[in-house]
Amino acid sequence: MAPEDKNRATAAAILPLVGGAANVASIAHCMTRLRLGLHDRSLVDDEALKALPAVMGVVEDDTYQIVLGPGTVARVTPQFEQLVEEGRATAPEPAAGPGAGPAPAPDSAPASASAEELAAQGAAIKARRKAKNATPFKLFLRRIANIFVPLIPALIGCGIIAGLNGLLVNLGWLPGVTPALAAMASGFMALIAVFVGHNTAKEFGGTPILGGAVAAIIVFPGVANIDAFGQTLSPGQGGVLGALGAAVLAVYVEKWCRRWVPEALDVLVTPTLTVLISGLVTIFGLMYVAGEVSSAIGTFADWLLSNGGAGAGFVLGGLFLPLVMLGLHQALIPIHTTLIEQQGYTVLLPILAMAGAGQVGAAVAVYFRLPRNESIRRTVKSALPAGLLGVGEPLIYGVSLPLGRPFVTACVGGAFGAGFVGLFNQLGDTVGSTAIGPSGWALFPLLDGNHGLGSTIAIYAGGLLIGYVAGFVATYFFGFGKDLLAEFNVSQEPAPSTVAAHGNTPAATAPAGPDGPAGPDSDGTGPGASPAKTPAGV
Repeated sequence: MAPEDKNRATAAAILPLVGGAANVASIAHCMTRLRLGLHDRSLVDDEALKALPAVMGVVEDDTYQIVLGPGTVARVTPQFEQLVEEGRATAPEPAAGPGAGPAPAPDSAPASASAEELAAQGAAIKARRKAKNATPFKLFLRRIANIFVPLIPALIGCGIIAGLNGLLVNLGWLPGVTPALAAMASGFMALIAVFVGHNTAKEFGGTPILGGAVAAIIVFPGVANIDAFGQTLSPGQGGVLGALGAAVLAVYVEKWCRRWVPEALDVLVTPTLTVLISGLVTIFGLMYVAGEVSSAIGTFADWLLSNGGAGAGFVLGGLFLPLVMLGLHQALIPIHTTLIEQQGYTVLLPILAMAGAGQVGAAVAVYFRLPRNESIRRTVKSALPAGLLGVGEPLIYGVSLPLGRPFVTACVGGAFGAGFVGLFNQLGDTVGSTAIGPSGWALFPLLDGNHGLGSTIAIYAGGLLIGYVAGFVATYFFGFGKDLLAEFNVSQEPAPSTVAAHGNTPAATAPAGPDGPAGPDSDGTGPGASPAKTPAGV
């Protein structure tokens, strides 16, 4: 089957299981997830969706999110959009109601009771997370993530081009091409404040182009002629944090104008006052304040790893997954972006990415500790490739978190891997990432540092290896109690017809979260959950 036909087949399989074209209100995608706005959630057949071979898991948040994996989602989404448009053209009326949902496919039953239990526990964790996650602070962090997540593809693309350009410059190859590559890699970062301002205004309910216009002041070269607080401003001062604050201010000014400006004058007065007022505050206040905050972030990150080293890495790597579960990881996204803007790479991401390595090691240990449970072993095998590439939800919510102890031992593995990377940072061999989003093996093309690419790759690879081994050892020897082994280490062979039809077990429902150690769709779990205990009390 041609790739395009395969992607269309995946889209065609998904569409009826989410209630058909009439039930789809909006379509978007991030790095790994197809995000759907739905009119009627009750029309979705979760179990049939999770049984599709291409689906790694599902997420229910403000949108319904189907985890397809990096690369796949970008190819399936256009096909899905086309099918929705065709469906609306032939059947524009919305679905009748809750009882009109599609019937599950006859061969979409769970592969085994044991895997179904883990999936159910993962879904229960997700439900508790959702109930706890609607606090104002966490909702604000989610909005911040929504601003930066759409920028990740450009950050990745430009980051890889920057790495390629650096390699060519070091080797002395293609001197006529490297300036062009440098322009491609740097152009987006030079104007990233504009994109942040645009997305911020959109997220907070303002006019996106006005948010971008105000944020553009920050990167305009002419600000070098302006004195504020006794200092001459520098183009880019305040960076993405300044752009974020400027755009939020612009939204509030715009909304104030909409309430008081007569409709006949609105088209002239509102945009003018929005740019004028928020622009003046940005120039004579926000740029200076945000610049000081940005500098403090960079200084603190350097100090932490230079002095804390292995200890700081151990703590950060070990606590990252619980931090994600509390929803606090979203606050790291603008910090990563600020470090990339200042230094060319973020030193925090490779350390936090080790949490995924610990998870992979833990999953492999589960595989060997449950030799009789073909159901769970098949789940591990099907989700392991995605885990190696940094997509950890299927392993976390399908295996380790519902089991309890393996989730804790996975954190131990991540701590040891991160401690290794942090140690080299303390010794002066910095390891960073030129973009946010990917982790695991997918982070290799984005690595950068201060001692050459070979050294940087070797340190990161060493951290992954240590994370795999530590996660495996901790889980194999300490991740299982006798009751847990007695309950799950039994033969649970799926029905042959189910295996032949799907070739995998249902993935667990994954909770919402931004796509990566920085955010969306990577090595992450959803905010607000806590490890569930098994019926055996582990």
